[in-house]
Amino acid sequence: MTDLFSKFDPLIEQRRALLAGGVEDPFNLVMERVISPTVAVCNGRETILLGTYNYMGMTFDPDVIASGKQALDDFGSGTTGSRVLNGTYAGHRACEEALKEFYGMDHAMVFSTGYQANLGIISTIAGKGDYIILDIDSHASIWDGCKMGDAEVVPFKHNDIEAMEKRLKRVPEGAGKLVVLEGVYSMLGDIAPLKEMIRIAKENGAMVLVDEAHSMGFIGPNGRGVAEDQGCLEDVDFVIGTFSKSVGTVGGFCVSNHPKFEIMRLVCRPYVFTASLPPSVVHTAATSIRKLMHAGNKRAHLWENSKTLHKGLRDKGFQLGTSEAQSAIIAVIMPDLERGAAMWEALLHEGLYVNLARPPATPAGMTLLRCSLCAEHSADQVQTIIGMFERAGKAVGII
Repeated sequence: MTDLFSKFDPLIEQRRALLAGGVEDPFNLVMERVISPTVAVCNGRETILLGTYNYMGMTFDPDVIASGKQALDDFGSGTTGSRVLNGTYAGHRACEEALKEFYGMDHAMVFSTGYQANLGIISTIAGKGDYIILDIDSHASIWDGCKMGDAEVVPFKHNDIEAMEKRLKRVPEGAGKLVVLEGVYSMLGDIAPLKEMIRIAKENGAMVLVDEAHSMGFIGPNGRGVAEDQGCLEDVDFVIGTFSKSVGTVGGFCVSNHPKFEIMRLVCRPYVFTASLPPSVVHTAATSIRKLMHAGNKRAHLWENSKTLHKGLRDKGFQLGTSEAQSAIIAVIMPDLERGAAMWEALLHEGLYVNLARPPATPAGMTLLRCSLCAEHSADQVQTIIGMFERAGKAVGII
């Protein structure tokens, strides 16, 4: 009989070899206690968190926590139903109103996760006979949305404006076209040239979807993301985002100005056929989103942290994913998986948690340590982190 797990044998062997070398499992770390957005107890010791996507540090905001506790008391622990049945509570509407206000858009739709937002919107608006033109480094949820929707999928080289234009021009006359881009790409932390790409997409009759998961709350004058920062937000048809980054909880969303957008609530399967978010989650999200509208000082401090860490690591001799700080993500390129895992463990022993990322999640088969900064990291913590990297890098032979 065929063992359906046989296809995973190479990965099983790779993992076994890695752990046999005495390295702690980098994909199974337990946070025993979380003290703040930037510190947790791991393996019995206090550890600085530099791999959590908690960009704006909202997870322990007193107003956010209070609204969640109140919602638990007022509405119970869950909705036990879909948004189109019994699963729309006052909090879901309040959350969507907050999103519309945050983005200055007419429509907002909240999903149970950010993954589902991409899966649902992409698979519903681009179907058989339509064409999706997307960046080759797009997130897994974007690729899965393409697969589920059955559209023709045409990838282009990462951030390559000319390659995108060539592929758009090859789409048959009269076919539906959707261009899918991301504001910040989550592995290297680099940003897209959205202004040029969106202009070309519109000239070629395509609709545009931009995933701003890693830029919402932080990039742009009002924290609306890279499209706002580059002055082209009004030309974007759909903005996808998540609550699990800057908002500090869980959930996903899509905002749009399309006049027919509300029909999505009846035709989008990942929205219709799943339970809605618990009341405590949507109330915390709504409170957090409203606070992010007035978080200019936090945004400025996060930029300072990002620039300081980027320069500090580069000056120590580390190879980074970008030539300068472009977002709150800083990718430190490793020579291979074995030394990447050794470096990850050395940092953990120093008291620092980062993400070890490997293929197929990473572009071009590289192994990297992904650092996600937080607006709540102090300037002293950032200097401490640079020192930890230097000691660990020398011990492992990376620098």
